[in-house]
Amino acid sequence: MTSAWVIGLPLIAGAVVLARVVTRRGRSGMLILACIGGLLMAGAVVLLVAALTAGPAGAAATATAVGAAKSAAAVSATSSGTGALLGAAIAVAGSTIGAGIAVAYAGAAALAIMSERPELFGRAMVIVGLAEGIAIYGLIIGIILIGKA
Repeated sequence: MTSAWVIGLPLIAGAVVLARVVTRRGRSGMLILACIGGLLMAGAVVLLVAALTAGPAGAAATATAVGAAKSAAAVSATSSGTGALLGAAIAVAGSTIGAGIAVAYAGAAALAIMSERPELFGRAMVIVGLAEGIAIYGLIIGIILIGKA
């Protein structure tokens, strides 16, 4: 895993430098960056489809009947557990980001209204609390999914 970071950091730094150089060209530079982003997105979709439609590995197919059954059960358990954990991570991350955005806008509006009419403090805090509830819902879904893994 460490080697991926060692390889990835110079690539990320190079991409940032390239983006800064290209964006100095103005509108044509932004068009170039948009095309590069579209190509990367299309490549990622192709890889995702290939990964989701791939069959079992060749090594598992050549194993004995008993070994193959154990291997298939282990792969099935691992993939379902991995899917549940990935779903939990996406649920918690997405809800937390959404709640942060919601609290930012609702909190700014609450402060603005409280500066003009301080008696609306309770109502404003209820709205901010509802926005924070989004993160709690995502956390509950994450806990349920982790329990399924």
